[in-house]
Amino acid sequence: MRVTTTLEFPVLLRLIDERSSAFRAAVASAPGLDVQVPTCPEWTLFDLAQHIGEGRRSWAATVAAGPAPAKSSADGATDAPREREALSAWLAESTEQLVDALRKAGPDRGCWTWWAASQSPQTCGAVARHQLQQLAVHTYDAQLTAGAPQPLPAEVALDGVEEFLFTCVATTSAWPHKPTAFDFHATEGHSWRLTVDGDGARTTRVPAPGTTPAVPAGEAPVAPGVSVRGTAGELVLFVYDRIPADSLEVEGDTGLFDLLRAWEPEE
Repeated sequence: MRVTTTLEFPVLLRLIDERSSAFRAAVASAPGLDVQVPTCPEWTLFDLAQHIGEGRRSWAATVAAGPAPAKSSADGATDAPREREALSAWLAESTEQLVDALRKAGPDRGCWTWWAASQSPQTCGAVARHQLQQLAVHTYDAQLTAGAPQPLPAEVALDGVEEFLFTCVATTSAWPHKPTAFDFHATEGHSWRLTVDGDGARTTRVPAPGTTPAVPAGEAPVAPGVSVRGTAGELVLFVYDRIPADSLEVEGDTGLFDLLRAWEPEE
């Protein structure tokens, strides 16, 4: 499977709904709501479910508000119920609010986002793309807590590597270390290069492993200091700190990942 464009908007909405259903199924199968989430040790499963529900309701309100200058809050928000069946219904309603707001807005309408300086646009389509990845990773968290983690769906994961790099890493703040690049190779057949230097951090698609992505005229290419290879799902879990580097094939200076994670670009 090879991705050349991002997922279409209707597909994003469908997958948001599917990951939400998988999240609720994991919560329902867990031994209890007070168990600790291994990948989010400061949270219980109830805390994670509350985060998912409240977050989707807040983003639904933000999308519905249009290109407002700030994030919106959900009016009349209800607290997450602690009874499991009621909690499942509340979670389903939270996702329904988000999907309905996104569908009504459409992918091209402007929307407040926290990633103004990234490579992702400030549109409802970009919000849907990021929301899918948030649900996918937290569904993995819930499944792990329930004792039955599942691989991320391939189409979700392949879009997820790029979405993370475009949205969560890209910045115009200067990299405070020697310029370098990070290569990410999905075994499904897609690769990306993250370049960090005095101009910030930016990601380009790489035609194939071992090749060099196109660079603007007059700009010298930066050689990769480290490369990592795995399934797209493994790469997503790695960049979200769910699995360690030794779970994948890594070549080069692994300490660069520590520098990248410790980097706090200026706003």
